[in-house]
Amino acid sequence: MRRRTVSLGDLDELVEVGKKSKRQSEQSSHTEFEFELPRGYVDQNGTKHRAGRMRLATARDELRPLIDVRVKENPAYLSVVLLSQVITELGEVSDVHAGVVEQMYATDIAFLQDFYRRINSEGHTRAGVACPSCGSTFDVDLAGGRLGES
Repeated sequence: MRRRTVSLGDLDELVEVGKKSKRQSEQSSHTEFEFELPRGYVDQNGTKHRAGRMRLATARDELRPLIDVRVKENPAYLSVVLLSQVITELGEVSDVHAGVVEQMYATDIAFLQDFYRRINSEGHTRAGVACPSCGSTFDVDLAGGRLGES
């Protein structure tokens, strides 16, 4: 084993390099994505929950709904079961289950289905759009805040 003498200044530099590489590895292994629902889930107390997090799906997540009785009876229920498995946070709701997803507005379900597809197929939440007036194209982050906010 070879020994190396390091000065205090060199040590600080090594620590910074280590922190930088850790941040890069955390970014490359990004498995959860934040989102904000267009309308928001309203719970039984009337509280609206819009901010949430969704994790990447596993093979088990995609296979489990196929043996669910509710999905066998109604194949359209597959997305409800699947979304309930991958949504890890939704405002202050402590347990996101199929019953919660069932009560969401259709626009929020459509948003979540597209969000799921983007993070699991494309690995990001950006979408290319074009201005209807001038035709200029640009990217928007679907996970971000409301229109006009940065």
